[in-house]
Amino acid sequence: MPHLMKRALSLFALAAALVSPFATANDVISADQVVATASTPKVTTWKDVPTQTISAGGVDFAYRELGQQNGGTPVVFLAHLAAVLDNWDPRIIDGIAAKHHVLTFDNRGIGASTGEPASTIEQMADDAISFIKAKGFTQVDLFGFSMGGMVAQDIVLKDPQLVRKMVLTGTAPRGGKHISAPWLTFYDMMRGFFTGQDAKQFLFFTRTPNGIEAGKAFLARLKERTEDRDKEIAVSAFLAQLKALSAWEAEPPADLSVVTQPVLIANGESDRMVASENSPDMAKRFPNSQLILYPDAGHGGIFQFHTDFVPSALAFLAQ
Repeated sequence: MPHLMKRALSLFALAAALVSPFATANDVISADQVVATASTPKVTTWKDVPTQTISAGGVDFAYRELGQQNGGTPVVFLAHLAAVLDNWDPRIIDGIAAKHHVLTFDNRGIGASTGEPASTIEQMADDAISFIKAKGFTQVDLFGFSMGGMVAQDIVLKDPQLVRKMVLTGTAPRGGKHISAPWLTFYDMMRGFFTGQDAKQFLFFTRTPNGIEAGKAFLARLKERTEDRDKEIAVSAFLAQLKALSAWEAEPPADLSVVTQPVLIANGESDRMVASENSPDMAKRFPNSQLILYPDAGHGGIFQFHTDFVPSALAFLAQ
């Protein structure tokens, strides 16, 4: 029986190769190769994971999902200002997805998601909750970077039972200090334009030799995915998000002492976009928190020190 199955596989492979309009003699594969391919599952990474959509709250959310085989509590990533799916660092996503079920999504009206862009953090939190529940999850871990960290804080206050743990990076509490001032963002965008560089080189990283090299490496990683890339953010959506950040900074502080979930806070020591002083302030206000500050690093400290941060985040999530 085994030899008959092997012969059948050989004939199937030969037939498939012959009918293909692109087939050549070198395309004919053996049954051994077919069996080997079938028994070796393909490892999906951030570079090649497909983009999907799901409808929730009148919005078709574009999202990517990987690490489902790991089971456990899903980790939902919440994006930064002006970010689409392709702005996540593959080393962070793949690093967490090696041990966890991971999801990222485009906010309403951002990238490939439909709808009008949200202009408040509260609206973004409501949308995130809708997305999470549409996926059928009853509890998740939240990973928020910059603006996404603000969204995570609002989610845990709105629906505490939905959240098991939070990782908050490069972010600030409601009413925090020096949060993504529009003038700074536009200034660094102009610096990037006139020097032929990506603005994130200035916004996310220090201007020291280490910071400059880390920025170049980070930007190169963002280009590793070459197919099925996301749409860039529209100017109107970017302005709506800036409005949301300004409102978050102007609002009265929230009572974070009611948050009982474990929280990991991380940032660089020299964050220009969201002042680094906000990180130790949050660490004091969350009753169950851990704090990591990276030296000679800015807003993108977790990207610059991804080889240290990913193991720290995995250890925190495993506790």
